[in-house]
Amino acid sequence: MSNELQNIKNRFGIIGNFPALNRALEKAIQVAPTDISVLVIGESGVGKEFIPKIIHSESKRKHQPYIVVNCGAIPEGTIDSELFGHEKGAFTGATATRKGYFEVADGGTIFLDEVGELPLQTQVRLLRVLESGEFMKVGSSQVQKTNVRIVAATNVNMMKAIQDGRFREDLYYRLNTVQIDMPPLRERKGDIHLLFRKFAIDFAEKYRMPELELEPSAVHYIENYTFPGNIRQLRNLVEQMTVVERNRHVEVEKLAEYIPMESHLPMVVNTPNTPKQNDFGSEREIMYKILFDMRNDINDLKSLTSELIKNRGTSDLSSHEKNLINRIYTSETQQNVAPGSLLYFENNSNHNPVVQNPTIISEPDNSYEDIEDIEIEENRPESLSLQNNEKDLIIKALEKHKGRRNKAADELGISQRTLYRKIKQYNLEE
Repeated sequence: MSNELQNIKNRFGIIGNFPALNRALEKAIQVAPTDISVLVIGESGVGKEFIPKIIHSESKRKHQPYIVVNCGAIPEGTIDSELFGHEKGAFTGATATRKGYFEVADGGTIFLDEVGELPLQTQVRLLRVLESGEFMKVGSSQVQKTNVRIVAATNVNMMKAIQDGRFREDLYYRLNTVQIDMPPLRERKGDIHLLFRKFAIDFAEKYRMPELELEPSAVHYIENYTFPGNIRQLRNLVEQMTVVERNRHVEVEKLAEYIPMESHLPMVVNTPNTPKQNDFGSEREIMYKILFDMRNDINDLKSLTSELIKNRGTSDLSSHEKNLINRIYTSETQQNVAPGSLLYFENNSNHNPVVQNPTIISEPDNSYEDIEDIEIEENRPESLSLQNNEKDLIIKALEKHKGRRNKAADELGISQRTLYRKIKQYNLEE
């Protein structure tokens, strides 16, 4: 290990010798003297915040401002004002002109933590700063210049965010001139005990208590734990045990009480924002529900048509009506349908296919037409209209059950929603 790398670890209190960790630190030291934008990738709690500090301290900007901005903690409505400033009266509450971080940090470094959470409008402004060093305050038309080095970090899967339209691809490539990957703690098994001892010494001094020590079995246990919260979780574990435990020699049984091996905590590993995933899932569920409701409505209409035919028979139906009904219940390949499968019909003596006893299935045929689309020939008597018969059946069912729509719907074999729609269609509200 080089002296420069060891000095950096000593200055920033970084513990461990895992090769991937050393490589990340070396890359930070190498790019520090330049003005290249850097994107730090890693799970939550792995210590990504050390990389921009190292880059700033080793750069020619080290005597200029260093500002940390947590992009996920600033509300969407105010983040533009925070980053770029605003003019007096630009929005409600803007009682004075305010400088933004890019103006304050001119000549220095800005660390954009959780950059994947930036709103799309802010991403456009940030892209302009990266490309030309120009920005405008909120509510201003005057272009200002700034000379700022940007280091960004995220635990979001950026390529997935780009595919989902939540992050601009051009901004990603501008930020990701150099990418530094921070390894998760579960991959640094040899460093886990070193970190435990470091935290134990720190908290023993802080709380003026004896230092915690792990028994050999506990060391083996902790080195094989997944640590979904990474270094942050380990640090909190040591602090908690330092304060709570009286026995300074920690056995494996006691350690397992704090971090059971069968942990169900999810690892925060380059995943997109959870609320947005839930939004996509909810939309899909809503679409499925709409489709299922439509299918049920179609089946309700088929059931109602079947009742009409059973009560009236088919002898008085016109050929036009017979063809429409058969198109509702049969597919184009009806001749290949066997009895008992999908829909089965018999032909009358005139070889005109007529529905005799239609069997309603849960999966509707793709060739159906809505019963509401049936056209009545102008010269047909009103008594032969399917719509009039449907209306009469609904009136009789309502009269029979004294206006109780739920009972009438059950009598007709349709859903209450379909019945309500039919009542409105035929003006039967009164």
